[in-house]
Amino acid sequence: MIRVFVTKQSNYPVSVRKIKQVLVSLLEQSGLVSDAGISIALVGEKKMLDLSKKYLNDDKVHNVLSFTDSETKEKFIPPPDGIIRLGEIVICYPEAVKEANQEGKLIEEKIIELIKHGAMHLMGKHHD
Repeated sequence: MIRVFVTKQSNYPVSVRKIKQVLVSLLEQSGLVSDAGISIALVGEKKMLDLSKKYLNDDKVHNVLSFTDSETKEKFIPPPDGIIRLGEIVICYPEAVKEANQEGKLIEEKIIELIKHGAMHLMGKHHD
């Protein structure tokens, strides 16, 4: 079973149920059927800037970042619950809102687009 864990600030009006459905569907279509989990965090600009500085050594507020377990410095220890942690997708909600407005999209549509993009990175698919 694929599990999706969503963390968001309460003032970010997104449908957690819809996010989970879209992501589970994407992962199943990609052939992932084992016990796996992905965490999604919707954060503000300050948190995204902190992550950009810490992990990318830049001062840019990115719309989405994704981190796999292999990108952490800790030793890999198999999880006791048997769930394979694919990683975490971090979405900057204010940046997504700004981009949605610029592109004439619904905010939820943009959030889902960014989550799909981050998930593709976690599955090893990267752009040039």
